[in-house]
Amino acid sequence: MEIADKLASLANKIAQQRDSIETEEATKNAFVMPFISLVLGYDVFNPSEVVPEFTADVGTKRGEKVDYAIVKDGTVQILIECKKIGSPLSTNHASQLFRYFAVAHARIAVLTDGDQYHFYTDLDAPNRMDDKPFLVLQISDLDEALVPELRKLTKDTFDVESIVSAAEELKYIGELKRVLAAQFSSPDAEWVKFLTGRVYTGSITQKVRDQFTVLVTKASKQFLADQVNDRIKAALGGQGYTSQRDDTSVSSSDASTHVAEASVKDAEEHDGITTTLEEIEAYQVVRAIACSEVPPARIVQRDTKSYFGVLLDDNNRKPIARLHFNTGQKYIGLFDSEKVETRHPIDTPDEIYQFADHIRKSVHYYD
Repeated sequence: MEIADKLASLANKIAQQRDSIETEEATKNAFVMPFISLVLGYDVFNPSEVVPEFTADVGTKRGEKVDYAIVKDGTVQILIECKKIGSPLSTNHASQLFRYFAVAHARIAVLTDGDQYHFYTDLDAPNRMDDKPFLVLQISDLDEALVPELRKLTKDTFDVESIVSAAEELKYIGELKRVLAAQFSSPDAEWVKFLTGRVYTGSITQKVRDQFTVLVTKASKQFLADQVNDRIKAALGGQGYTSQRDDTSVSSSDASTHVAEASVKDAEEHDGITTTLEEIEAYQVVRAIACSEVPPARIVQRDTKSYFGVLLDDNNRKPIARLHFNTGQKYIGLFDSEKVETRHPIDTPDEIYQFADHIRKSVHYYD
């Protein structure tokens, strides 16, 4: 099983069990130990690989421990400190992790609640854990672009030097993406001033600043929409499609505009989501089937890091289908009247047509 499939399996486990987890110990047993064993590949029952309740001989407070130490070639390489799922992950509440990082000479420190994993190293000063993580991974909302970096920490392909050498780039790329997402959604005065100076030659008064604050926000949204439209046009080849039961036609332009508007909304709210052309193609198939039952405008896409959702009325409580295309094996998730999802393996978007009756039926669950 590929690491992406293992992460998807763990994401399902988290979704099913997180509401029943009430303690840190339960979090470790339910989610963290499976992450160490299933995803990273270490034997949690072999103390020469994974040491629970790890203590150092010197340099730490009496009785202080770190939840897990992962040992490779006889040397502690990774320290893991756990919190109850849903707890805020702040280094202010992980002082022992800082102390152990120095005395154990580990290269990687991990702070986790079983779903979110914050990875730290010593970029700022040797043998001193950085204040900010170089990698932030959320199992339930996975950014698949980070999977290759995580693979470097697995037992079979352990390469700590490689990940540490890439850590600085990962750290700043992550921070830059978050800054850009914030500026696209709600530009601050400095960003507006910078862009205004590139296109406006007059005196920048307060009235001009106010005007360009609105214009920068609009331009950002339209830029994102244009990018999505270009990708959709490439996927559709400039062709529209017709529903199977009536004469309602939906042009590729209308469809792409609809998808683009929803994608802009998602881009403002989520960082690190990548919508693939294959997901767009599959969405168009689902929409072509479903619009035989309801007006096409009611069928909306919403992409997330873990799946691509197709909704009725842009409502999360009205799921029509989910496209799980982030792993080696692709799946379409379909729902029954109780909103219980069943995944069906597919290889190409065209195979979705075999589930046409189920998709049409799903639409009527909510009408």
